Amino acid sequence: MVTIHSYQTNWPDLFQELAATLRQVLGRSALRIDHIGSTAVPGLAGKDRIDIQVTVAALDDELLTNMLNLGLTRYKDLIHDHVPPGADNNDQEWEKWLFIHRGGRCDANIHVRITGRLNQRYPLLFRDYLRCHPATADAYAELKRRLAANLADPDTYPDVKDPAVDLIYLAAEEWAIATGWVVGESDG
Repeated sequence: MVTIHSYQTNWPDLFQELAATLRQVLGRSALRIDHIGSTAVPGLAGKDRIDIQVTVAALDDELLTNMLNLGLTRYKDLIHDHVPPGADNNDQEWEKWLFIHRGGRCDANIHVRITGRLNQRYPLLFRDYLRCHPATADAYAELKRRLAANLADPDTYPDVKDPAVDLIYLAAEEWAIATGWVVGESDG
């Protein structure tokens, strides 16, 4: 079952705690550590699970060992992100590793992506767009609540949500061009 929670003011602090642990273990191999997803947008409802993006130069054995040594579980079935319409569908541009953190003060999904790739930019743009467009964030939250309440199979939640996310992403791309948006400083 998917449960959508009202925005929790402690989500940024929980991100900072997890980011500090990741930074300590990964050192300079983590080029950036960013708070992404719904918990990174003030006021936005979401799953009570922190989404973190770790940006690296490469997905390699040393990185994998370090992540597993943190007690994280690698989600081996998800090795690429969803490709939005009109985007370059080169598999390398959307390759990632996903690790799951359970327990402690919070659960987290840790997305590891390669610097400069389309999928590394995507969640940062999406997050920043929603931060600047609260009405869109509110509509997105309502969509998530309705999906969570009405889907018989919770495993289909991301598949049903993806087209709506694509609509927001396409608007975010137009906004990025109009405003000159660029990826800012790392959160962690």
